[in-house]
Amino acid sequence: MANFKTVKCTNVSWLPFFCLLIPSCLSYNVVNFGARGDGRTDSTRAFLRAWSAACNSASPANVDVPRGTYLVRTLTFNGPCRRRIMFRIDGTLSAPVNYNAIGNSEFWIMFYKVSGLSVYGSGAINAKGHGYWSCRKSGGSCPQGARSIQFMWCNNVLLRGLASLHSQRVHVGIGYSSNVRVEYVKIIAPSGSPNTDGIHVQNSRGVTIYGSIIKTGDDCISIGSGSMNLWIEKIGCGPGHGISIGSLGNSNNEPGVTNVTVANSVFTKTQNGVRIKSWARPSNGFAKNLMFKNLIMRNVGNPIIIDQNYCPHNMCPRQSSGVKVSQVTFKNVKGTSSTQAAMKFDCSPSNPCTGIRLQDIKLTYNDRMRRPAFTYCKNARGSHGGKVIPRSCI
Repeated sequence: MANFKTVKCTNVSWLPFFCLLIPSCLSYNVVNFGARGDGRTDSTRAFLRAWSAACNSASPANVDVPRGTYLVRTLTFNGPCRRRIMFRIDGTLSAPVNYNAIGNSEFWIMFYKVSGLSVYGSGAINAKGHGYWSCRKSGGSCPQGARSIQFMWCNNVLLRGLASLHSQRVHVGIGYSSNVRVEYVKIIAPSGSPNTDGIHVQNSRGVTIYGSIIKTGDDCISIGSGSMNLWIEKIGCGPGHGISIGSLGNSNNEPGVTNVTVANSVFTKTQNGVRIKSWARPSNGFAKNLMFKNLIMRNVGNPIIIDQNYCPHNMCPRQSSGVKVSQVTFKNVKGTSSTQAAMKFDCSPSNPCTGIRLQDIKLTYNDRMRRPAFTYCKNARGSHGGKVIPRSCI
């Protein structure tokens, strides 16, 4: 067959799952399977054929997408595969202009039940979401919309270096997966684009998000129920809605969120900084052992916020949140707030927040009248240390 060749794998530390102990890999170039990088030819089947060949290879395999623009519809890359896969994208994957082509699917590009996967390169995926957002804003009859790239039931995954542009909805989704590392990605959507979260993690563990730039119309990073052991560091967030845990408590029986660290990151003109949010309804959910440290806020609304009366569209349950928020530390958070309440702890009356710790905080209100910032507390318990500005009410 002429559709693959043997290449030397590079001994690079950021490919921890591949090639370090493997002398050679089989390479499957999508062009050899019929893909054309002209931006017009539908290359969907060619991509799926290349994936099938690589996934069924008895040796570790590369799928290569060279420079060019490749028009693709919905792609589902199914596993499990026989050996480890490296999926290198140096070109641009482009969705059709007609948003219905991918909008009726929940995902545009999905990796399903794949273990030992690296998706990397200097390329981009462009979902061309503008038409879909316009439909949503006009109140027309719109499809549900697609996430751009989703990892579902995957383990030992690396996503590195790619750009995700103008997703219809969430850019990168991680669900029911473990040991996932996302690094040096760039995510871009206009500030007014609805529900375009940068990275959404749910029901997953052992996820690291590092060294990435995220500019969206919704949360830069959102962390849903069932997530544990997350490390988020060196993120440039904004515009967008900040980094959020939640919304939690959407159902009565819901797994909690635990062991999350957000560190060494910068928020610029975001709607929120770091946020924990839950619906005001009964739930057995929880959020605990959370650390937010070494953060810079640049004219951010709500730099630090716990909101257990979350109600984005005035369709509120108007009950008491059952989500238990505990052992949350905010340390060395500095900068400016675009709202006077620079810290807000609006916790549940039936399940007050406990173990809230404020350490070395300096947040000032960016106000022409030079009014001071303040802290709002309701049903919040905890402690503070070091210099805390504005004054703590915990």
